[in-house]
Amino acid sequence: MILLNISNSSEVVASKVGKFLESLTPDSLDQTTVEDIVVSKLIENLRAEGIKGEVAAVKGLELQADDIVMHEAMRVRRRERF
Repeated sequence: MILLNISNSSEVVASKVGKFLESLTPDSLDQTTVEDIVVSKLIENLRAEGIKGEVAAVKGLELQADDIVMHEAMRVRRRERF
């Protein structure tokens, strides 16, 4: 299993749509938008390599040092098989 944590979503959105528009969107929307783009591109590239599997975007997980913290409100936000 691979866990990916995107830590600069707001900066990515700002670079694509501009700082002013980014400041109008909540950080959670920025995170969701960037995660969806990354998941789509990841699936596209893995399919091109002939890899089959499953990708899920999950809310409620947090990386802290060498631990993964699971919050009570953990849920799968998006799941795709490829």
